[in-house]
Amino acid sequence: MTSDPAARPPLDKSRLTGIGSDEIPDVTIEVVETATSTNALAVQRAQAGAADGHVVVAEHQTAGRGRLDRTWDTPPGAALTFSMVLRPVVPTRSWPWLPLLTGYAVDKALKAQGFDAGVKWPNDVLIGDKKVAGILIERIETSDGPAAVVGVGLNVGMRADELPVPTATSLAIEAGDAGPDRTEVLLSVLSTLREAYDAWQAGGDHTGMRLAESYADACVTVGQDVRVDLPDGSVLTGRATGVDPGGRLVVDGPDGPTPVAAGDVVHVRALDQ
Repeated sequence: MTSDPAARPPLDKSRLTGIGSDEIPDVTIEVVETATSTNALAVQRAQAGAADGHVVVAEHQTAGRGRLDRTWDTPPGAALTFSMVLRPVVPTRSWPWLPLLTGYAVDKALKAQGFDAGVKWPNDVLIGDKKVAGILIERIETSDGPAAVVGVGLNVGMRADELPVPTATSLAIEAGDAGPDRTEVLLSVLSTLREAYDAWQAGGDHTGMRLAESYADACVTVGQDVRVDLPDGSVLTGRATGVDPGGRLVVDGPDGPTPVAAGDVVHVRALDQ
């Protein structure tokens, strides 16, 4: 494998910042060299009035944020770390779909690049049984109303010794080479995400039902026996049988089918793992 840090090219800044509406409608891209967290920068941009579709992408993120306030540092030029400001106009009850929609879009973009990807509910993106991308969604209040900041961290050119945990992987590792061009991957993900987001906003509840079906087809959790560790310390075990129109994972447990909301789940894993 040739994932040499010295050979990692920078993002094509001129192309990204000059993106036109004919390529990806309603998206503007800001490239920064270094950021502690692109989500933190995107929050600042949103509070300063950034429009729906404003993206902040960092060449080097030094303190990326994940669930349970975990942080990590990615090697320069080895990953895609970006955050998008969104200002949904759909009812509040539909907002829980945002993390699932984002995971589905990343998964779809990676499949288009030839990777055998899948989504682990609610929004981790896997190749095989290893995590290649994580997603963090934050809802914030701004003077222009509520906004969502959608953060994505995707391992592109990282070597095995650069990964944060043994259960992670990268596109380079899976491809057996230096990995695809990060600029092209970013544009593919943003295009897919924007298309899915616009359809979700325009389609109402019927689109939510179609999205649930499409997401369930891509979700590797569905059909598996799982253990769900809940915040109150209780444990739910059973078979994940589907995703309901609200984006909740349906687990057929001891008390019958039980919908689990994204905000209630700490960890979901196959029982044999």
